[in-house]
Amino acid sequence: MRAVKQAPQEEKVPFLAVNGTKTLLLSAYMEHRRRRQVRVIAVMLRSETPAYRCLLCCNDKRHVSEGVGDAINDHFDFDYGTVHIMCPLPSGCDTPSHVAVTTAAAKSEDSQEVFLKIKNQKAESVSFAYNFTVCISTMFDFTNVLQLVQSLEMMRILGVNKVAIYKTSCSPETQRVLDYYTKTGFVDLIPWTISRHINPSHGWLPSHGPGDIHYYGQIPALNDCLYRYMYQSRYVSLQDLDELLLPQSVDSWLDLLPLLEKKYGVNKCYMFENNVFPKTVSLPAPVSKPQSSQSPGWQEVPGVNILAHLHQEPIIKDTHYSNFKIIVNPQAVFRPTVHGLLESENGCSWVDRNIVRMYHTRSAMQPELKPKELIYDGRLLSYSSRLTPAVNTVLTETEFLPSQVESN
Repeated sequence: MRAVKQAPQEEKVPFLAVNGTKTLLLSAYMEHRRRRQVRVIAVMLRSETPAYRCLLCCNDKRHVSEGVGDAINDHFDFDYGTVHIMCPLPSGCDTPSHVAVTTAAAKSEDSQEVFLKIKNQKAESVSFAYNFTVCISTMFDFTNVLQLVQSLEMMRILGVNKVAIYKTSCSPETQRVLDYYTKTGFVDLIPWTISRHINPSHGWLPSHGPGDIHYYGQIPALNDCLYRYMYQSRYVSLQDLDELLLPQSVDSWLDLLPLLEKKYGVNKCYMFENNVFPKTVSLPAPVSKPQSSQSPGWQEVPGVNILAHLHQEPIIKDTHYSNFKIIVNPQAVFRPTVHGLLESENGCSWVDRNIVRMYHTRSAMQPELKPKELIYDGRLLSYSSRLTPAVNTVLTETEFLPSQVESN
């Protein structure tokens, strides 16, 4: 067999074009559940119906199988959407190392396809590198340095071991922070270069922003992240950087998950109610309640101080079950989407807000509300004695604060 041309190793998500189609290949993973096969995560033009063909490298030989495109229904009416190309394993090829995808019309002997390395060769079910991984997709035009550091340090306090960030673009100040966390190993930064290949929308509907694919390609990024950490992490959370999942009766996710498994069952998808804390509102706490917190120097750091925004919008019927986020055992999931799952082994359960809820510090979703209609929630302040010094350490290390502030 002639030498295999591989996607550059430095490109974690290479967006390889399938000749003769508009399909772009992102990554490939061995599928061990139900039926052993190779799952290739891709982006496709939905108006096309290519007859995919998989070229599998196995023991220095090239094998061919007919690929099946399994399109994800969540596309929000954009022209492009996510597809899982399923490649059956032909006889004599039980452990392929690389895969390329072409079309049935292409002549394999004349092709010059670029091959993806197939990840997840081993199905780990006992020993994991991480207990908790958070998937963040996607970071674009990001400038909110203070909230970024606060969120990452809160995740660390909650027990998160790894945060994967699919990054399109950010400010130089943000990049400084990302470089710090990447160097320490807490963040895996995955360049998300989708805009080099198609025009991603800035909105979640075509009417909110022109483009080829929904919201910077958020759905294919989430699908890649889930499979990337499927056998590295016991649990995976799919959420955004302005969202925190805070337990109400315990202090960490490590203590929380046994409670969820006991109440709702194991290997489930746990869904958490969205609670919006408008970042434009900073009100004094009620008498006898803990007050909001601001450390010296934070006002000079670009971004939002989440400890200063402790009043939430009331939950209303129209938004009660919208914009929620989840924690899952990734091995029980086949296809995730922006909010929840499209296919899993055991389904999802709504988690009682008195057990855990999502704190979403963002622009108001009910801007017509008067300050007196907002509801105080000081749960975040119970972490402030650990959060503030941790944030100051990072801001000092990244030269946003002078060294003497670190101990405050």
